[in-house]
Amino acid sequence: MNNNTNKPTKSKQQHNFWTHLAISLTIVGGMLATNFSSKAAESFSVEVIGNGKPVLMIPGLMSDARVWRPTAEALAGQYQLHLISIAGFAGKPAIQGELLPTVKQQLLQYIDQQQLQQPAVIGHSLGAFMAFNLASTAPDKIGTVIAVDGLPYLAPVFTRTNDTTVAMMQGQAGYLRMQYQQMTSEQLKAMTAQGLLIQATSATHQQQVLDMAAASVPKAAGQAIYELLTTDLRPKVHNITSKVLLIGASGAMANEADRRAATTLYQQQIASIANATLEFNHQARHFIMLDQPDWLTARIASALKD
Repeated sequence: MNNNTNKPTKSKQQHNFWTHLAISLTIVGGMLATNFSSKAAESFSVEVIGNGKPVLMIPGLMSDARVWRPTAEALAGQYQLHLISIAGFAGKPAIQGELLPTVKQQLLQYIDQQQLQQPAVIGHSLGAFMAFNLASTAPDKIGTVIAVDGLPYLAPVFTRTNDTTVAMMQGQAGYLRMQYQQMTSEQLKAMTAQGLLIQATSATHQQQVLDMAAASVPKAAGQAIYELLTTDLRPKVHNITSKVLLIGASGAMANEADRRAATTLYQQQIASIANATLEFNHQARHFIMLDQPDWLTARIASALKD
């Protein structure tokens, strides 16, 4: 395995991977579709490019469709890509109340109203969680699932064990939501800046991640974090009947022990899915589509064809 983490100093290499990933996942998931009412789509907007078999592409926390556009453009000759941007993230207006349950419900409505036949779902981070959520809730409506560095349950990233339960995390989740509700946009930007080293390798891509976070609504980010920490999909993912590819990023991991621990944790979360595969990219950091775009596009294209 490749141990090149592109860290600036040896001391930086020793930073604990799990601490960084917790920061990453906590502070960070063509034309407009014309037949979907604005009321029904209040929790997200859609950009559609390409022609062919439908594919939904969902970004992560405080990201929007821009992270997926280059990948979508590479696939547009064979697929119809529906690029999702979630309310409250990267300059999109926020909604009141629950966020992720509303997104799930309205995405399923979108699939029905657009008459999409078992679309594949590709999600990054929070978007990967949404992909697992859609496929376990409505397995007959969802095709191939490609989850990019995201899990059915986030909390074990903090605790380093899949024994973690929602009950254990309830207090911490509530505290984080309250903290984000009181945060200004500048404070959100400053907090995001602390974790940029594990988001992406290049300064340009790190700035892209920071700009999207700076344009996000802190309250929306806090609500999403609360819901990620208090929603455990592991008891439901056995319902998934389609093929699942989970891709992890280990480029920010300091050593082989961290890579083994992450592999075990990720594998355990998808163990009950009948047709699931786990693969890691050992050079890319959390935003794999920014760090290793050609590699990721090739893996996605292969998974969609299989």
